[in-house]
Amino acid sequence: MRLQPRNKRLHKKALEIFRLSRNISTYLIHDLSSLQNNGSENPHIYFTGDIIRQSDLLALKIISAENQAFQDDRIKHANSLIHITNRLYKNCQRLEQSQSNGKEFLILLRKELRKFKHLQRNWLLTL
Repeated sequence: MRLQPRNKRLHKKALEIFRLSRNISTYLIHDLSSLQNNGSENPHIYFTGDIIRQSDLLALKIISAENQAFQDDRIKHANSLIHITNRLYKNCQRLEQSQSNGKEFLILLRKELRKFKHLQRNWLLTL
């Protein structure tokens, strides 16, 4: 099994998104971890973990899609990558609705995700 991606630019962008989302999550968790006035926890705190988990899967899905022997399997993994990317983008939008000081970082992450989606569309044509 090949562990190196064929499309280095896409893989590099996925790793950048992972590092960025991990740093953003670390920053946001301090704002969102305090209890609300009614004693309940902030529901947006779970999205911080989701963006890390989803961004971690990006690079793995790229490699797994490229390592499939049959085109149908490659397409299935590529569609899974598209789904994860869309969920990650949506979770960034949800986190922007939270009462946090890190909203400008989420805008940066969404900008990087748009660049990733552009690279992803070109990558899909090569599968």
